[in-house]
Amino acid sequence: MTSASAALPQPGRTKAFLRLVMIEHSVFALPFAYIAALTGMFEWDKNVHWGRLLLVTIAMVGLRTFAMAANRIIDREIDARNPRTAHRELVTGAMSVKHAWTGALVALVFFLGAAALLNPLCLALAPIAVIPMVVYPYGKRFTNFPQAILGLAQAMGPIGGWLAISGEWSWDAVILGLAVGVWIGGFDLIYACQDVETDREIGVMSVPARFGIPAAIWGARGCHAVTTALFAWYAVATDAGAFFWLGLLIVAGAFLYEHSIVKPHDLSRLNRAFFQVNGFIGIALFVCALLDLLVRGLTV
Repeated sequence: MTSASAALPQPGRTKAFLRLVMIEHSVFALPFAYIAALTGMFEWDKNVHWGRLLLVTIAMVGLRTFAMAANRIIDREIDARNPRTAHRELVTGAMSVKHAWTGALVALVFFLGAAALLNPLCLALAPIAVIPMVVYPYGKRFTNFPQAILGLAQAMGPIGGWLAISGEWSWDAVILGLAVGVWIGGFDLIYACQDVETDREIGVMSVPARFGIPAAIWGARGCHAVTTALFAWYAVATDAGAFFWLGLLIVAGAFLYEHSIVKPHDLSRLNRAFFQVNGFIGIALFVCALLDLLVRGLTV
């Protein structure tokens, strides 16, 4: 009877794992992979290929889930020493390291399987995409700029989304990937500001811990200015129309709002900037990019 019950699925563990990897935060990366994939479809034959889009979704969620699980596992001792993160599942015991690794490896299999079904180039490059996902959590142990590694990891999404459709390298996708990487690296500079005192105390390396909160905020502003310029470059490179440029104006406005509510001497609205504004940016630009492609002839 005991062995039979042990073999049954345990919803509690699944729910704890989904909380561990914050599955809802896929909203930050997925829209840009979709923009790249749909633009690739537009340039290919102007038709939406739903099967490929599903595989892109599986690959993106799989890789991000693996990355978040690996991050939480590798950082569990650091998380235990930080009051802000001491409630995380691997610290409290709501999830064991064994089950976290099991979930991570399942997610990795989904990612590699989706890549294999897409095309040979995606499969060949898939292991390379995994590397920064594992290196990033170690970054805060050997460099003051772990956000640069995070940015590189996040840049993989749009590049992979385009490769999934074309099966060929695209510098347009690299521009979009760099925009996303610099954007996410920039808002992670802001996010890291809330842990400055704890990071200095326990030896975690970051821009705010090394150079101070004002430097990190100014660095984030610079990153987001560069992000806006890269989005504009991408629009020019892909002959985007009015709707995409409208989306870019919305993004620029969201960046201005984000930096108006987060100041070096006032981090009280940091979570609003991190979760709400950045989630809005991805969705808003995706909607505008999709409308632009539809107006230009993309067939659903």
